[in-house]
Amino acid sequence: MNGILISLAFGQFCVMPLLLRMNNFTLMHYLDIHEDPTFIPEVAAEGRKEKPESKNTSEILKQLIETRSHPDNTGFSFKGIQDYLNCYRTGELTPVQVAKNIISSLEDCEKSSPPLRAIVQWDRAQIQRMAEASTTRYRNKCPLSLLDGIPVCLKEEIKVVPYHFRVGTAYLGTEPETEDATVTRKLREAGAIIIGVSNMHELGTGTTGCNPNRFHGTARNPYNPQHFTGGSSSGSAAAVAAGLCPLAFGSDGSGSVRIPASFCGVVGLKGTFGLISCHGCLPLSYSTVSLGPICTSVTDAAIAYSILAEPDPLYPYGLKQPKPSLSEVLTPDLKGLKLGVNWTFFKACDAEILAVCQKAVEHLQALGASVVDVPLPEMEEVRVAHLICILSEMRDFLQPDFNTHFQQMNLETRLILALASQFTVLDYIKANRQRTRSMSFLREIFANVNCILTPATACTAPRINDSDLLMGNSDLLTTIRAIRYMQLGNFTGIPGLVVPVGYTATGLPISFQVMAKWWDEAVLFRVGLKLEQFRDMTRKPAIYYDVLA
Repeated sequence: MNGILISLAFGQFCVMPLLLRMNNFTLMHYLDIHEDPTFIPEVAAEGRKEKPESKNTSEILKQLIETRSHPDNTGFSFKGIQDYLNCYRTGELTPVQVAKNIISSLEDCEKSSPPLRAIVQWDRAQIQRMAEASTTRYRNKCPLSLLDGIPVCLKEEIKVVPYHFRVGTAYLGTEPETEDATVTRKLREAGAIIIGVSNMHELGTGTTGCNPNRFHGTARNPYNPQHFTGGSSSGSAAAVAAGLCPLAFGSDGSGSVRIPASFCGVVGLKGTFGLISCHGCLPLSYSTVSLGPICTSVTDAAIAYSILAEPDPLYPYGLKQPKPSLSEVLTPDLKGLKLGVNWTFFKACDAEILAVCQKAVEHLQALGASVVDVPLPEMEEVRVAHLICILSEMRDFLQPDFNTHFQQMNLETRLILALASQFTVLDYIKANRQRTRSMSFLREIFANVNCILTPATACTAPRINDSDLLMGNSDLLTTIRAIRYMQLGNFTGIPGLVVPVGYTATGLPISFQVMAKWWDEAVLFRVGLKLEQFRDMTRKPAIYYDVLA
């Protein structure tokens, strides 16, 4: 129905303007903003004020890994990077043996009912070749990095040789890719085993992960296959939660790393804008998108950050970023930290989520942190301005596709792009004026607190309807609830980390978000490590493969 409406003059001139008004997308028309626009939320790194680190990053990572390898609980726990390293270093398993188990699991995923659809392209020979090279390095006691032999997957929006660069569509990537993205190249150089490319929402236009395209299908949530994974990095989160790999990568323009990580009960990091190079990814939205890891633990996120955060001459943003720092991550408590909460904003979520997340705040207080009420001005303006920016930039980049491949797109994608066509140049400029204001507000806030705390999402993973699998899913209200706590980070470029903290009565994951000032990922890891201690147990997903068994 949506596809018919937006193809008709009635849809363009009546339905689309109505949708704009119903969702308050005309808000910018009524605002008088005098600040100059900020089109790219790139922020220069401040000089390090803290004392020189007594330990370098590699020493801190080693200590983090050792702490991770001795968990307090004795129940289920996800197999993380340290578990793989222990097997390789002791000789209990080799990367070749692990690769064999992964291939068997990937085959099983495709046969299961319903199919998991986490990894949509993989190649047995490619996996075996990388595993054999890693096994040789461990035999010779010369692994390349902490990621040597670690299985990883990358969202289909990221170029990976020799797979098709389809970006969730049925029409892109007609030939195998011949050049890796920067992040792919760095993972290869680190010795990682790339097990394939992961599923995604078509062109990153949605937050459920629903994709009825013939090459993809909809990824299933390992905690409940009748629920969505979240998107748009749907397959990456599903792969990690299902045990296929401990580390995956996605892109995040409206929470597309953090939402699926939250819905699937794993950790997700959106770093400061420009932290990880986006060269070799489809540039759908140049001002809001960051690449980030989805992984089993905060420690694994810190490992990925330490290896991949680096200026890239092929990527124009983040060229003056500071060196990765894990300063003060390993502290016994949170004394001295001020954590900001805007309770009105914080409470705008489902009751079950609120109850768990309020207790998580109390947990952080008990560890010595001060919780401070902070203003978060003009959040409705942020919501609208962010959507104007990301959708306008996507609509601009996809203009050729919109003209030539419109009928091959999912109905939801057509609706989103048609809606984006309604925004004007004046809307876009005023939205970027709002970005200047919002970044200024954040500078004032972070002068008084170290972090801002929120729930990760306002809802848990939505249920999949049979019609979604055929026609796609278009539910603006659910989308708005999923991205509510995500947009501020994408709009202003500040980093955010989501950590699972509990479950609903029906067993769906609940997650918590910590945001910090630009380039202060270290404080996210410090708080995130303590949040991991809050949840007394980790529930085993309904779909889980133990590839180290």
